[in-house]
Amino acid sequence: MKRPLRAIAAAGLLAAGSIVAVVLGGNASADTQICDQYGSTVIGNKYVVQNNRWGTTAQQCINVTSTGFSITRADGSSPTNGAPVSYPSIFAGCHYTNCSPGTNMPVQVKNISSAPSSISYNYVSGAIYDASYDIWLDPTPKKDGVNQMEIMIWLNRQGSIQPIGSPVGNTNLAGRTWEVWRGSNGQNNVISYVAPSAIPSMSFDVLDFINDTKNRGAITSDWYLTSIQAGFEPWQGGVGLAVNSFSQSVNTGGSTTPPTTTPPTTTPPTTTPPTTTPPTTNPPTGTACSVKYTPTSIWNNGFTAEVAVTNTGSSTVNGWTMTFNLPSGQTITGSWNANVTQSGSAVRATNVSYNGTLSPGASTSFGYQATLSGAFSAPSSFALNGVTCAKA
Repeated sequence: MKRPLRAIAAAGLLAAGSIVAVVLGGNASADTQICDQYGSTVIGNKYVVQNNRWGTTAQQCINVTSTGFSITRADGSSPTNGAPVSYPSIFAGCHYTNCSPGTNMPVQVKNISSAPSSISYNYVSGAIYDASYDIWLDPTPKKDGVNQMEIMIWLNRQGSIQPIGSPVGNTNLAGRTWEVWRGSNGQNNVISYVAPSAIPSMSFDVLDFINDTKNRGAITSDWYLTSIQAGFEPWQGGVGLAVNSFSQSVNTGGSTTPPTTTPPTTTPPTTTPPTTTPPTTNPPTGTACSVKYTPTSIWNNGFTAEVAVTNTGSSTVNGWTMTFNLPSGQTITGSWNANVTQSGSAVRATNVSYNGTLSPGASTSFGYQATLSGAFSAPSSFALNGVTCAKA
């Protein structure tokens, strides 16, 4: 099942700014009723609670307390093979320019030492919904628009609904077993961790899930955590669903400033033109390279894989294209961190905006999901900008 980003309708947030401004920035000291489509308020001088009714024109209202919120009206309805009607939620961080008070997000993953969180939910019967954490990350410190990576933690799901993409295996995190799904909604990549049964409350470290996502090659330590959200995605019904309490901190540790004796590594030499955009007059040139190919998960009719490439040459690559052939019986159905196309067995992967520059010794990676017919086997060779790469 694919669905648009729950906040994508919040592109209308700016257009509806006069509505939101009525309730933005306030600090709810008593119960506050919000029925505006994108209405929000602040509680505890730390968290933002938002109605975020993005998928329906039908009315939805939430009652905001000093510690959370509950859904008091839910007139919208959506078929279970489509998108939910909304994402009423509480969050810390920045969401479409709406930042919670005092937040230190966006913050680079490599600077996070821990991100302790706790949640207490109230569930109801008869409704179709999921109870989910949304963790948003982007290669830039983005405070507006769509982030490129969404991590979802499904603590409960009721009805015939499923996450975006396909299951890719199981993992153990936060002392529990989760089914892992991976896919894309067409605007951002999504990795979902689905609990096998309802979890009414949990205390855990969000960094555990971020690190697992990083280990799957979906992000790097240089990416930024922009917000952490908890709430519900209802398809049908939902009155009585509640976040009783929510807490979230993002702790940073270690040095966040490069040593004074070492120049910053993120700034190109001043004598070199900016390298984030490939030259428009010259095609990418070949260079020596090495590739490490890793199948990250294999099941009976599909798999996911990561391709890590290193520039082993002496010159910087400004824009890259990787080509390889898939073994028989494999068809790519999705990808991340690269634009990937397939024609017959031939695959062509090109860089995206944030990973097109590879200085000598630098590496990047991308991944893909594919269907599988027969036994799994890996591609035999890879070429970067027309030059065959060594196997790492």
